[in-house]
Amino acid sequence: MILTDKQILAEIEKGTILIEPFKRSGLGTNSYDVHLGRYLATYRDEVLDARHHNQIDVFEIPEEGFVLQPNTLYLGVTLEYTETHAHVPFLEGKSSVGRLGIDIHATAGKGDVGFCNTWTLEISVTQQVRVYHGMPIGQLIYFEVKGGIENYYNSKVNAKYNNRTTKPVESMMWRNEW
Repeated sequence: MILTDKQILAEIEKGTILIEPFKRSGLGTNSYDVHLGRYLATYRDEVLDARHHNQIDVFEIPEEGFVLQPNTLYLGVTLEYTETHAHVPFLEGKSSVGRLGIDIHATAGKGDVGFCNTWTLEISVTQQVRVYHGMPIGQLIYFEVKGGIENYYNSKVNAKYNNRTTKPVESMMWRNEW
């Protein structure tokens, strides 16, 4: 079951969902709008290697915006820091953003119960698009969980994305054992 606006507010009141900064105007019927943070990043190397640490260059989006280019993967970040202690959060793009040809995540739209951080976005575009810090970029949807949880994300020893940040985080696939 997806949480409604009233239930999201109730969970915020209970402390099981945290959104900072929270603006009531961002609350939809069954979602919460998140915004593009101040920073973007691109990978330094043209060929990425899943077994090695691929370095990124982080830069600030200027006031006049930044033009995203096709055939380039940009890592962005949400302005909002979130914590989800009793639900499964999903991040989806807004239809207005999709209609500009912007995809905000390649595969990683699902968060885990216990995820506490900003959301790194995997941004790609079909044509050049100018984006701005603070623009609405996506929406969080919260699903109820059935059953107990043994392994909350924020307490997992091997969780790779637990360090609180306001900047995009590169892939940590190289930390996996395989």
